[in-house]
Amino acid sequence: MSRSLPAYGLLDANEIVVTVERLRARIEERFPASSLTKAAAQLGRTARDTAHRARALSRPYYGLRTLTLLLAAAGVVGLGLILKEVDWAGILARTNEEALTALLESAVNLALLIAGGLWFLLTLEERWKRARIQADLHQLRAFAHVVDMHQLTKDPTVLLGGGQRTASSPERRMSRFELTRYLEYCAEMLALTGKLSALYAGETNDHVVVAAASDVETLCTDLGRKIWQKITILGDLAESPAA
Repeated sequence: MSRSLPAYGLLDANEIVVTVERLRARIEERFPASSLTKAAAQLGRTARDTAHRARALSRPYYGLRTLTLLLAAAGVVGLGLILKEVDWAGILARTNEEALTALLESAVNLALLIAGGLWFLLTLEERWKRARIQADLHQLRAFAHVVDMHQLTKDPTVLLGGGQRTASSPERRMSRFELTRYLEYCAEMLALTGKLSALYAGETNDHVVVAAASDVETLCTDLGRKIWQKITILGDLAESPAA
């Protein structure tokens, strides 16, 4: 039983894609001509791309790692060549102290050069992945705001009636049921957007990436909380005698 626990402790990218596609189909069936349907289709494409990129970014860059090993090997060979050319007899007899000074200077310079090159290559993979993930997280953050714009004018209190429309008032033709479903779809899209950002956080230990993914999840949660407040108002209206 313990062997099956890790499978339930990690997000499955394929399951998220399936869930997004199911949500897209539900929105399309309920609101076929709405802009929310187009946003759901975009979320589906984003989910598939994110699942692919998250898997790709979890794999090491073997080219860089091979280059790192080659540089380390070249450094060892270089040190070996330096040591081979040293007048060890003169150094041991203390008759050629200048050779010892030159040896130490050459060895230290080479070691510093190799260490700098190794550090650059070892961190280059992490920096490349970080830049790509942060660009994708920026797109998810922007998409969350797009979803929030879709629900912005969906005011549940308009169902109470009263008040006069103005020339700039948005069209509100949804029933209570339709408005509730619309808001729930928006909340689900935001929740799934947050889950897509969590896919990246699950594939790396980079604290910068984890913090950026957490920021996107927090944004989606905060925006979703506003939507659920509207849904709660709709529920209260349905239970009130005046409804």
